[in-house]
Amino acid sequence: MTDQAVDTGGVQLSGPPAAEGQFLGRTRELKELRADIERAGLDTIAGRKAPRARVLLVAGRPGSGRSALAGELARQVADRYPDGVLRARLGEPDGTPVPVERAARDLLIVLGLPTPPGAAEDDLTADLREALAGRRVLLLLDDASSAEQVDMLLPDSPECLVVAVSQGPLTGIADVRPCTVGGLDTKSALDLLTRYTGSVRITVDPRAAEDLVEACQAQPAALVLAGGWLAARPQAAVADLAKRLHAESDEQTPLGRVFRLVHESLPGPAARILRLLSLAPAGLVDPHTASALAGCSVGAAHTTLDDFVALGLLRAVASPLPQYEVLGCLQPLLRALAEAQHRPGELQLARARMLERTVRLLHSCRAITETDNPEVRAKLQGLPRTLRFPTPRAAADWLRIRRPALLAAARLAVADGELDTLARRLMSQLVRAMVAHFGTQAAAADLYGIHGLVLDVAERRNLPRERAAALLNLGDLDARTGRTAEALVRYRAALDAAREANDPYATGRAMESVGGAHQELGDHDRAADWFGRALAERLARDERADAARLYGRIATAHTYAGRYGEALRGWRAAVVGYRKEGDVAAQARALSELARVQEYAGRPEDSLRTCQEAVEWARRAENVRLQAALQLRLADTLDHLGDSAAARLHRSTAERMLGEEAQDPQEGRASESDPEHGANAYEIRSTPDED
Repeated sequence: MTDQAVDTGGVQLSGPPAAEGQFLGRTRELKELRADIERAGLDTIAGRKAPRARVLLVAGRPGSGRSALAGELARQVADRYPDGVLRARLGEPDGTPVPVERAARDLLIVLGLPTPPGAAEDDLTADLREALAGRRVLLLLDDASSAEQVDMLLPDSPECLVVAVSQGPLTGIADVRPCTVGGLDTKSALDLLTRYTGSVRITVDPRAAEDLVEACQAQPAALVLAGGWLAARPQAAVADLAKRLHAESDEQTPLGRVFRLVHESLPGPAARILRLLSLAPAGLVDPHTASALAGCSVGAAHTTLDDFVALGLLRAVASPLPQYEVLGCLQPLLRALAEAQHRPGELQLARARMLERTVRLLHSCRAITETDNPEVRAKLQGLPRTLRFPTPRAAADWLRIRRPALLAAARLAVADGELDTLARRLMSQLVRAMVAHFGTQAAAADLYGIHGLVLDVAERRNLPRERAAALLNLGDLDARTGRTAEALVRYRAALDAAREANDPYATGRAMESVGGAHQELGDHDRAADWFGRALAERLARDERADAARLYGRIATAHTYAGRYGEALRGWRAAVVGYRKEGDVAAQARALSELARVQEYAGRPEDSLRTCQEAVEWARRAENVRLQAALQLRLADTLDHLGDSAAARLHRSTAERMLGEEAQDPQEGRASESDPEHGANAYEIRSTPDED
């Protein structure tokens, strides 16, 4: 099963000894950092309470072991922070700063808190500070690019601790305590080499081992690569490697020299895979990514990635799926090698293969949720074994674990600008897979970002239909999170794009959405007007079910405005429309709303008769919950008419029905939606479909 998209055996990958072993050295730095936690701050000395969390800075070049030191500090003091250790990476593999909005959102997700889609950066950071207020949390911010990034994420609680990792100082943050990391001490450096080579090769020639440490300037990343190179060559002398590194006279860093030696010693196919890993989104690699980039089999890619872990070139990520991380300090070296040894067209072809593989995996991930469809089941069986998921659960796990890489792939594809067709297909399948496995509400924040990327491509390529679809989807997400005014702006822009595309379906959808936004804002006259325009579009295309729903929306707007005569006409038209369509449940709900308006209009006898008719249709639809609601409405109406005995009887019937429905939660589930449910549920295919 190891060649399948998801390994149902849940293989745990083991890294090299250096990756998994005990932390080495840095005794002085750890002692100083722990002392800085206890040391009184400037506010305390001045007799004031510290307004924010204390910030410790671990500064050093990539490859110096700065992240490992910060992680070890967090491990040692974690018991002081009972509310947990939170981690966030503030830099992309290519050095681009991670937007603070994304980092704050990810931290809120870890805390299990809601992250409204489209929320502004200030709102999310404020939510994060509020969530951390009164908690004792250690916040580890790795690869910070600037003081501004860190400052916006700082908790206001002085009981929290922030450990930031950066290449340079964080000027602008008050009372920050820096710790600059250089090379390891000689003993720790030799111990690190010993983990790879064994003790014999170090003890038989200690001077050569010290020369090797000197050639690596005791930098952990360089020592790990040197140790991996020696471990792969049991017959090689430590002295020979030290001489080769000392002989290098170029201007490269020690890490660069060792990396070049390791790369040159790899077989040609493995060296090519390594160089192409510089294209991996977010620096996260799995066997499929490597396979697609290099154009080799998944099994061969998996074996090669494990070899890279043993050499110290990759880090195995703790995960039930085989997943690896390209070390940040090696990213610029890999990019330089790839650009030097591959033509731009070859690199672009590798990107295209990777995106195409990702699209096919996402299609398979979504399709396995539809195996009750014989056609879909047949298509799945026709897929190569490596692209199939054994179960829907396995597909959902893959989607959840690969989520950061998938979102990064979408962002990179759109930023590239030359692979827009593949980018559009990728985003289409990513949206569908997320909705299929997680649901629209749970995936809303990610969907908002994806639809924003779709809009970017549509505007760049002047694709009005896709622009309309993206704007409608963004407007829907804005509306669901209470940003109705922003949603209205989106819907109006979508209407313009739909008209430009001469797309009547999108035009009608946008008109209806504009009406819904006006209704939410309390402008019922405009809502009724826009619903009427959308109704005309539906009637012109003989879309009777949608027309019936729109009659109901128009009637609702008139009801809110107190125009009961127009509302009654609207609901009667909706009843007729649903009856012609044979939608018994919708007809019952429309009759229920008609009875409600009749009661508002002061016609209780008519309301009683309509309600009784609605009960009969709800019974035929086997909608228990609606029947119970109608029984309660009948009881209220009978109370108004002075028949309290009959009212008690209907209330008793409703209570019995609700009790039975509670015992059988599947019964009547379809009735949970109101007559307007799904009015904005139409989803335009904003990107090319994947068959």
